[in-house]
Amino acid sequence: MPTSVTRALSATVILGSIALISLSAVIAPARAQPALQQPAKEFYPGKKIEMVVYSTAGSTYDLYARLLARHMPRFLPGEPAMIVKNMVGAGGLTATRYLYSQAPRDGTTIGTISRGIPFEPLLGGSATVEFDPLKFLWLGSMSRESSLAISWHTSDVKTAQDLLTKELLVAGTGAGADSQIVPNALNGLIATNFKIIPGYASLTTATLAMERGEVAGFAYWSWGAIKSSKPSWVPDKQINLLFQTGNHPDIPNVPNVKVLAKTENDRQALDLLFARDVMARPFLGTPEIPADRAQALREAFAGAMKDAQLLKEAQQAQMEIELVDSQEVESLLKTAFAAPKEVIERVREAMNRQ
Repeated sequence: MPTSVTRALSATVILGSIALISLSAVIAPARAQPALQQPAKEFYPGKKIEMVVYSTAGSTYDLYARLLARHMPRFLPGEPAMIVKNMVGAGGLTATRYLYSQAPRDGTTIGTISRGIPFEPLLGGSATVEFDPLKFLWLGSMSRESSLAISWHTSDVKTAQDLLTKELLVAGTGAGADSQIVPNALNGLIATNFKIIPGYASLTTATLAMERGEVAGFAYWSWGAIKSSKPSWVPDKQINLLFQTGNHPDIPNVPNVKVLAKTENDRQALDLLFARDVMARPFLGTPEIPADRAQALREAFAGAMKDAQLLKEAQQAQMEIELVDSQEVESLLKTAFAAPKEVIERVREAMNRQ
């Protein structure tokens, strides 16, 4: 074959290959794009959803998460499997960072974190928080709470007023945990005398420490969690209920923490500090979940909260259920982040005092 013809054929083959590669490059994204935007009803059947829990297995947050994982899938298209994964560390910051920056953003990963963690970027002193709570997909909360300060029955601290004159040793479960943040803040804001004993891996180990006499109480533990995890404590008078952060109908004789406030500024600071109690058991998805799947997850969460099977199981376990929807959680966070600068600064300084 003449050299000129060979060269012409080679050029034709090369040009054809380039054209085919170029066409494939155009077609591939076109095929991938529908997969990225696949609607929930087509996406979820056959999938597995990972439920990340920031606390240890058997903790109150874990019990709520597993209850939800048993029932929420029935409200999603195709009833995908939901698997609970405990991710403990840094008082909940480890799980939060994972959900924010490492977990898949396709709607196959959701989680539950401490109610205080979303306020860390606003009130925390750590430079390594590295997340924006307003960018998460908030599903809602399984309940709203009134939290309590409690002391063991052998303690000299019997009332809220005692906290102003007597020291109470309380367990700390991590730098980012409410068990350390809240008593530190109260010491700074209203001159309570909590002494934090850090180093406990979980609420479970901290509870055992109180029963053994290593510590004498907790500065911040939800009423619902006490009822469900230690139902005998109150009737057997094992603990003293010092104050509550809300006004729970079960405990009308326990004073609100504001009885210790001396000024209106004190009261405003306490309102900001305990805004977290509205979202007692918060659940969230990763940022940037496609809109259709985000809506499906929110509707499934809300549907599960009204489900007769879930409510019956919760009642048997003495777990309080009250839906706080995604809109209320988002509104709460936006309001907190828009609080007066002087109030934010005062609470921040109190929470991060040495």
